[in-house]
Amino acid sequence: MFKKMLSYVLPQDPSVKAAMIRRNVKREAAKLGGGVFGPIPEGRRREFFCLDEHTWVWHEEWVDGQGIRQVRTTRYDIRPLGIYKAQDGQPYQPVSIDEGNRLCAATQEYGRRLHEKFDPLLATAGV
Repeated sequence: MFKKMLSYVLPQDPSVKAAMIRRNVKREAAKLGGGVFGPIPEGRRREFFCLDEHTWVWHEEWVDGQGIRQVRTTRYDIRPLGIYKAQDGQPYQPVSIDEGNRLCAATQEYGRRLHEKFDPLLATAGV
C-alpha cells in the first residue's frame, strides 16, 4: 500500500514526472502572476497567467461580506486587430486603450517576476 502511494508522489515514468513538473511550474507561475497588480488581500486567491500564445487569464476568488463565494475569470484574447476580453463566460468585447496598456504592463511585470524566480533555479539545474 505504501509503495502504491509513493508511486503517485514520486512517479517512475519520466513522462509522468515531466508532466507533474510542468503542471507545478504553471501553478506556481499563476500564483506569482496574481501579485502583479499589487498585494493580494487576505482571504483571496488571485492568479494571472499566459494560457497560450494569444490568451492571458486573470482569475480571482473571494468570500464577500455575506459569506458567499465569488469567482471572477477574465480572459484576454490578443488578436491582430486588438485585444478583446471576456468575463465569466460573457461574449468577447474590445478593451480600451488604457486597459490594453495596463495589460501590456502586467504581462511585462509577469515576465520579469518569472525570470527573477525561475532563472536561478534553471541555472542551478544546468538548463
